[in-house]
Amino acid sequence: MTEFNPSWRTTLAGIGAILVAVGSAVAAYFDNDPLTNADWGAVIAAIIAGIGLLNARDNKVSSEKAGAK
Repeated sequence: MTEFNPSWRTTLAGIGAILVAVGSAVAAYFDNDPLTNADWGAVIAAIIAGIGLLNARDNKVSSEKAGAK
């Protein structure tokens, strides 16, 4: 059985941030309104924040459990 990442809370938050950013850009692109444009600066910022959350460690996870020591 596969073991979950010990920092699953920040991993889920990171995945959520990336999905929301990409989803809003896709929705703006395909909404059939030529005046609607995606805010690419916000999309890129949210993706970078999501990547940061994917690499972060939860406050409830010890260094030993995360494999840092």
